[in-house]
Amino acid sequence: MSRSNLLAVDAMGGDHAPEAIIDGLEIAAERHKLAQFLIFGDEAKLAPLIAATKRLKKQCKLCHAGDVVTGDMKPTVALRLRDSSMRRAIDSVLAGEAAGVISAGNTGALLALSKIVLKTLKGIDRPAMAATAPSAKGDVVMLDLGLNVVYDARNLVEFALMGEIFARIVLGLPAPTLGLLNIGSEEGKGDETLRSAAATLRESPIGKQFYGFVEGHDIAAGTVDVVVTDGFTGNVALKTGEGALKLVGDLLRRVFSAGPLAKVGYVLARGALKRLKETLDPRRYNGAVLLGLNGVVVKSHGGTDALGFAHAVDVAMDMITNDFNSRIAEGLAAMDRALLSAEPVAAPNA
Repeated sequence: MSRSNLLAVDAMGGDHAPEAIIDGLEIAAERHKLAQFLIFGDEAKLAPLIAATKRLKKQCKLCHAGDVVTGDMKPTVALRLRDSSMRRAIDSVLAGEAAGVISAGNTGALLALSKIVLKTLKGIDRPAMAATAPSAKGDVVMLDLGLNVVYDARNLVEFALMGEIFARIVLGLPAPTLGLLNIGSEEGKGDETLRSAAATLRESPIGKQFYGFVEGHDIAAGTVDVVVTDGFTGNVALKTGEGALKLVGDLLRRVFSAGPLAKVGYVLARGALKRLKETLDPRRYNGAVLLGLNGVVVKSHGGTDALGFAHAVDVAMDMITNDFNSRIAEGLAAMDRALLSAEPVAAPNA
């Protein structure tokens, strides 16, 4: 198997594993005909499922792993399970056997194992979690979504650089715009950390793409292509957005089931509602990426179905085939050169 297109898979993680994982990989194998999958998990359970596939069985290798990281397991316990499907999959990236790993399993365990086993890329102080979300103007990238509660200005600059490259690869944008999430869009808003990060970004190689500060409503409006924030604020914003989308769906169901006339209205609007449902389908946005590690790490939602898992595989394969980590290294080097040659820029006073 060639490492350049090989993805390691934790087949036992997630609410509907291993069936949804194998079904999702079958969809992914059809989409990515050159991809190869190193599947880790209980051989007795996985072998019959893989044997029943049409394409996946030709593009994978099954590796038995005796333990499973359960959804409620503490990361400290998961770290001690050397033969879990999650740990073995991550270890395969460390060993150079696979270029990336994907799991729908325990989020805390995946984050802890990935950070401890793979470690960060040279020049990256902290990894960040990134994902896409819908907006009025198309998909938007958000990061960090929960990894870093403690951060500094340099971390935000690194997040911006990684988010810019992520948007180029996943969204196909030649020059994505970036914004720092703040309590106001005015230049003097926010704390010293935010103002310092903004000043640095303006002088960086991606300075022309830096929009400035954005507020919470700008996420859904699509004001910028990449929204950069710390992990605490980003996670709150993400969960708020997910809750708002669920509320909209629930309200629409109530409105169109309120009576005979409402049901007639549903029939008349069915085509438009179908397109809306497809646009807001959470499976389209499945696949959060841990950026800044020595290897591609993708976290699928634990409750996703086969189609959602296949989308997360799409994200992982995009990162692998576009050599994401090498592009981060190049971007960091260019930024450091530019900042060393630039005059010191002071952050605006509040």
